[in-house]
Amino acid sequence: MRQGFLELEKRFEELGERLARPEVLADRSEYARLAREHARLGEAAAAVHRLRSLEDQIQQAEELAQGDAELADLARAELDDLRAQAARVEQQLMEHLLPRDPYQGKNVILEIRAGTGGDEAALFAGDLFRMYARYAERQGWKLELLSSNPIGLGGFKQVVAGIEGAEAWSHLRHESGVHRVQRVPVTEASGRIHTSTATVAVLAEPDPVDVTIDDKDLKLQTYRASSAGGQNVQKVESAVRITHIPTGITVTCEDERSQHQNKIKALRVLRAHIMERLTSQQAQEIAQARRSQVGTAERSEKIRTYNYPQDRVTDHRLGRSFHNLPEILDGNVGPIIEALETDARAKQMEALARA
Repeated sequence: MRQGFLELEKRFEELGERLARPEVLADRSEYARLAREHARLGEAAAAVHRLRSLEDQIQQAEELAQGDAELADLARAELDDLRAQAARVEQQLMEHLLPRDPYQGKNVILEIRAGTGGDEAALFAGDLFRMYARYAERQGWKLELLSSNPIGLGGFKQVVAGIEGAEAWSHLRHESGVHRVQRVPVTEASGRIHTSTATVAVLAEPDPVDVTIDDKDLKLQTYRASSAGGQNVQKVESAVRITHIPTGITVTCEDERSQHQNKIKALRVLRAHIMERLTSQQAQEIAQARRSQVGTAERSEKIRTYNYPQDRVTDHRLGRSFHNLPEILDGNVGPIIEALETDARAKQMEALARA
């Protein structure tokens, strides 16, 4: 562990030297990249210095605690505080040693699809979309609808949106998976409780320079829009379907009246899917990651259950329930997201401590 702290300090010093080189100063993008990392590691280097100082003070206090009786009492009293400070600084440094998320700071593409349950599943997909839209609004993020397949009554067979915000990825990355709802559907006359599902996928949105797409690798098809967004353009083939031939990934967009605008939105979603594919080593690993993320939308596969009769939301990864379900669906999903982030960080720290 101590070696890792020293490597952080060494890396900080090396970056400082590189930033002073003429060739780096002449390359604006490279300079900006290194400057960001240098600033981030500056906190770690300061913490290493602070820990080293505290350890010297602890050693001195321990020596005094073995000497003169009056000084020994003062030294022992100071030792507890110094050791507590050192422990806090060590904790901060351990967080700097955690692997950096390559998608940190990225915007996201949010995809929600109705799963098992027919129209009720589509209505639930609409509820989830509004929950994330309200949460994004509370965070001050920008949400843009990219594609949708509505059924009426506020439901969606599928809805795709782009969310722009500095912490969008870090906050939403744990939301991927099967979400299950238990309630009496609005279409159910007998009052029986039904169980339905919807899948959520959160993809990091790459910058255009991160994923280059050659036009010759694209198969572009146009057709007449059938969604609500295309009601006024039925005589024009404004809807777009794009297939990336090397990967077989297909995306569609028909919400805009302009074919050009639909193509731009579809390409944003396509880039996110391609980046997800490229970051996996093998096709089998990709499929497994996808299954672990959204599963098959069967009722038995779920990461979270929204139970209306008991007014609670249970996150099965945390093994914990949260109450006031209407407020959560109104966008107050923050406490669940924060708990998932804390749990993920704690598991990473445990793994690092065992390494």
